[in-house]
Amino acid sequence: MTLKTKPFDPVRYLDSPAAIAVYLEEAFEIGDPKFIADALGVVARAHGMTQVAKNAGLGRESLYKALSPDGHPELATVVKVMQALGLRLSAKTLPVAKMAARK
Repeated sequence: MTLKTKPFDPVRYLDSPAAIAVYLEEAFEIGDPKFIADALGVVARAHGMTQVAKNAGLGRESLYKALSPDGHPELATVVKVMQALGLRLSAKTLPVAKMAARK
């Protein structure tokens, strides 16, 4: 008997502002720019990519491309998408242990 699987799509679990915030906080915590772009893309899909693109003043196709795992969105794009999603970027200090590891 062959086991059939489907790729996991987190979109169906991003059904509240709190869930979206936790998802994006984790993506930013990981710190991988490709992962962050993909996470923003997942959240944009959860909200409806066409509407997010319209609210951000961007083209839908270019937004899909920029927010793919292989995309390289400019900071301006990230900020526009975050605002279109009703979110904002903020800065937090790193724990002392992480700061020491970076030196």
